[in-house]
Amino acid sequence: MALQRRSEPISVNPEADLGSVYRQRDRVMRLGVNIDHVATIREARRAQEPEPVTAAALAELAGADGITVHLRGDRRHMQERDLRMLRETVSTRLNVEMATTDEMVAIAREVKPNQVTLVPEQPGEVTTTGGLDVVRNRSAVGATVRQLQAVGITVSLFIDADPDQVRETCATGATAAEINSGPYAESTGSRCTAEVIRIQQAASLAREEGLEVLGGHGLTYANVGPVAAIPEIAELNIGHSIIARAVFVGLERAVREMVALVR
Repeated sequence: MALQRRSEPISVNPEADLGSVYRQRDRVMRLGVNIDHVATIREARRAQEPEPVTAAALAELAGADGITVHLRGDRRHMQERDLRMLRETVSTRLNVEMATTDEMVAIAREVKPNQVTLVPEQPGEVTTTGGLDVVRNRSAVGATVRQLQAVGITVSLFIDADPDQVRETCATGATAAEINSGPYAESTGSRCTAEVIRIQQAASLAREEGLEVLGGHGLTYANVGPVAAIPEIAELNIGHSIIARAVFVGLERAVREMVALVR
């Protein structure tokens, strides 16, 4: 079953004027593929397979511009061994999502991925439920940013589409912001339109502040179009939807289909 690129945004009020959200892009959108759930399958049986390193190689062959993994404190999927092996084998860019803990900072400073994305992390959560609260934690986040940058790691902050969070992200010294698309992905109708506009406005402000802008969380083949059309966003990080489709069509095809949609 082939997927067709949508020429119109889905789940968006057709009478709404999204203005600059759909203006012509002047560059190619990058796709980062999150392979956490390859490790989730492995850890379900405490087995040796599937191997995340193999998944990363297949994703890159299919056109992924980078590989994203989340090394969580509870090690529910990715393990330190995976991170170290991926650092040696990923040929594009390795982006590691992690909490702002001393343990994670120490691991990142040793492994030195190309990029670290700082995210909030709560025990027992199924997935990340919101953006990092940089406004309330500016000092601690800023200290973490500086520790990572000191060893040559690019730092991005995963934040909600809120102007105050964008400005505080810039104040920490981070050079990139990943805008949380989760509220958009979970909305319908007029609320969907409003969330797209919120993302676009936050992305526009982030660019004005000198940040590179990324997006991600909850994006699927069905809903990625409106976010991919936002010209200020340089990269989307997508995982669960790609791995879910890969179960039926294979990972390379699943990645190629998403690449076609975002570009």
